[in-house]
Amino acid sequence: MNIMITGNMGYVGPALISHIRDIVPHSTIIGVDSGLFAHCITQKNLPECAVDIQIFRDVRDLDRSLFEGVDAVVHLAAVSNDPMGFRFEAVTEEINQKATIRVAELAAQAGVKSFVFASSCSMYGYAEGGARAENDGLNPLTAYARSKVGAEIGLRDVCANSDMTVTALRFATACGFSGRVRLDLVLNDFVASALTTGRISVLSDGTPWRPLIHVKDMARAIEWAMSRASSAGDKFLAVNAGCEEWNYQVAELAEAVRATIPGTEIDINRNAPPDKRSYRVNFELYRSLAPDHQPKVFLEEAIEDIRDGLTAMGFADPDYRASSFIRFNVLEAALEQGRLQPDLRWTDLGVARSVRMPVFERVEAANAA
Repeated sequence: MNIMITGNMGYVGPALISHIRDIVPHSTIIGVDSGLFAHCITQKNLPECAVDIQIFRDVRDLDRSLFEGVDAVVHLAAVSNDPMGFRFEAVTEEINQKATIRVAELAAQAGVKSFVFASSCSMYGYAEGGARAENDGLNPLTAYARSKVGAEIGLRDVCANSDMTVTALRFATACGFSGRVRLDLVLNDFVASALTTGRISVLSDGTPWRPLIHVKDMARAIEWAMSRASSAGDKFLAVNAGCEEWNYQVAELAEAVRATIPGTEIDINRNAPPDKRSYRVNFELYRSLAPDHQPKVFLEEAIEDIRDGLTAMGFADPDYRASSFIRFNVLEAALEQGRLQPDLRWTDLGVARSVRMPVFERVEAANAA
């Protein structure tokens, strides 16, 4: 099986590649990434050593020939959170929405059978009342969430006009340690803060709801989506990916971290204005469709995973929010250094050509040997 993963050099990619290697050991994995976060490695070996071919290219610049012979495309590439979406709003739409639809079109034209899109539960925005199901109304409050909604609409059209099966996995908020861990995600941030400062500061009043999912369980969901059988009625499928047990209020997450990392103090801003991003999510459809791929990692184990991963790498920086563990900082630094253009394409001074291409050549040669 030939599997292409766009955005494989981000947070989820290393966990997904490792999972595919375990589940489908004889598959050919093709990574496609512009390398914006290639240097943000938090494991001993380069994650891309596990792929067969690594292509360094912006997803806005792909052509049909790259998809020839590919059986499944997993589209992870995106401007990946609300702060970056706010700072790069037009680029977020260009990459997350327009490029996603274009990649799917090229894949369909080349005869790809399965397209898996990493969508997001953030499109539910602020939702009072019960947990949101797939047929409930959407309320995207940010550029990031709006781009995911727009991408799903476009993907539905691509699916209707091709033989390709399309699955939009509306993921809960990611968490867990990874070969390129991010600390701009709520649970990861809480664990990092507890480890380095002994304190967790909750900027909201602690009541907003967040559904979460561990990166290993995201990989399991993608595995299911790549190979799911489809009928005429669900050739395009948008499904909430996660489980009911992972619906938590932010204050509960902080308390769980304190229970796992003794001595942690918690500050909650009880006078904070209401956080408009608050939603619970209904995962009944995913449970019924993918009973053998349900989440296996739950809150205590996830906290231990993040703690142990950070500890093993000697993480001890209390000022980590100013570091490359925060993806926004990586982009800002590259812009200030003139290595990145405002549209998030590399300049001639960027490292994409001077450093990353030799890495690509070594990876390809090693696998060809």
